[in-house]
Amino acid sequence: MSEEFSRTVAGHVPVLRLGDILLVTLQGDLYDSAAQQLQQDLSETIARSRVTGVVIDISGVEMVDSFLGRVLAEIAAQTELLAARTVVAGMRPAVAITLVELGLTLPGLRTALTTEVAMELLAQPVVSSRSGGRRQESP
Repeated sequence: MSEEFSRTVAGHVPVLRLGDILLVTLQGDLYDSAAQQLQQDLSETIARSRVTGVVIDISGVEMVDSFLGRVLAEIAAQTELLAARTVVAGMRPAVAITLVELGLTLPGLRTALTTEVAMELLAQPVVSSRSGGRRQESP
């Protein structure tokens, strides 16, 4: 398949492009090398293809640790610097509880119960909190 539609990053993390949005599906553990490769590939893909959003589906993740929390926060920060937004979808209650217990706040990261809701969130225009108006995205 072409990169335009689907590719597997580091042999483990499937990434699907749906229009202007990348869908990343995490299942099981994400190891250091796969996480670093995922971050690099997402950044390059966003910059090269003008993707405006990333949905990270973690419904297949049973447990979360500080490493995964840090990876999600770093992806969100990198994505925001590249003028795109990140939404994490499918977080299980146990995962949310663990993130709170670990004291992990995930700045710049929005959440949604399902992938469909995440896609809808990314389809909405961005409202700038500074000016109170809508932020213009470059074409």
